[in-house]
Amino acid sequence: MTDALALAQALVRLDTAGPAPQERAAVDLLAPLLEAAGFGVAVHDMAPGRPSMVAVHAGAGGDPLVLSGHLDTVPLGAVRWRRPPLSGTVAGGRLHGRGSTDMKAGVAAIVTAALAHAAAGGRRPIALVLTAGEETGCLGAAHLARLGALPRASGIVVAEPTGNRVGIGHRGALWLEAAYAGVGAHGATPHLGRNAVYAAADGIVLCRDQTFDDMDDPLLGSVTLNVGTVRGGLNVNSVPDAAAFTIDLRSTVPGSHAGLRRHFADLLGPDARLATLLDLPAVRTPADSALVRASLDAVAGAGVAEVPPRALPFFTDASVLVEACGAEAVILGPGDPALAHQTDETCAVDEIAAAVAIYGRLLAR
Repeated sequence: MTDALALAQALVRLDTAGPAPQERAAVDLLAPLLEAAGFGVAVHDMAPGRPSMVAVHAGAGGDPLVLSGHLDTVPLGAVRWRRPPLSGTVAGGRLHGRGSTDMKAGVAAIVTAALAHAAAGGRRPIALVLTAGEETGCLGAAHLARLGALPRASGIVVAEPTGNRVGIGHRGALWLEAAYAGVGAHGATPHLGRNAVYAAADGIVLCRDQTFDDMDDPLLGSVTLNVGTVRGGLNVNSVPDAAAFTIDLRSTVPGSHAGLRRHFADLLGPDARLATLLDLPAVRTPADSALVRASLDAVAGAGVAEVPPRALPFFTDASVLVEACGAEAVILGPGDPALAHQTDETCAVDEIAAAVAIYGRLLAR
């Protein structure tokens, strides 16, 4: 039987970190395990070295339960780690390393549970969807959807870190870029030019002062806005003839992105060329749905303290999978989400074991 902790360690030791992740090594580790267990495995490259994988155990037939996780991680960062970030060390009851929480422990847990289900002759069909490029906008999941490589599903479980509590939704993400053109001139004669940085600065102030109180949602919370990057100018002694900034909007209302984009086009005016960089819808699953009830039962049966279902602040591949697979989703996996993307990221070992038990109970239904 596959050991989930050992598999998580092996995954952490593989460098799949941005800004240019190479998920191939993770697929090369996992695909043979699944093929040997009788899964039908299909690998789809969205770019060289960047595959996603769909592995199906047909069971007794019908629409499968999709278990999903991503194989990439964020970069290691500039701050020195206390332990080598790709060591997969276990100490103090915790797995240490980049991706331990987000989300190689979750991937190891769903793969381990799926292998055990197949080995036991489980009748419920399963589809493991393991993706590239989630951290940069669910790119691998979107690639699978465009290919038509995702199955229709009876439900979706995304194994992102939730401390093994049931997540029933998250906000959407709309990323925009506002670009401005100016007229270059010598820095000693600025009156002969038109400063694009000043135009962008005015736009940033307009964005800062936006409020979205009418879009507050009791589950998903408030719409938020962040200006994340600014660029402009090439040298200190020239009037910049180009500038741009990016806007990160987190939305609460499904279907609201077209309206938000129109709002910012009107707000910033014709001098701003507005481009959409990312468009991921919000996810919301009714708290009384069969999938949520089954997930809560599985969590309780695994001995995890019960808390009410909640929404999460971050986006996941569920933004793509819900529509592509035609099913509701929960987000449910090992790890403390507050440790995701952090230097010295860790995951509690006992949470990995509990996650395997939770997924096993879901598959046995």
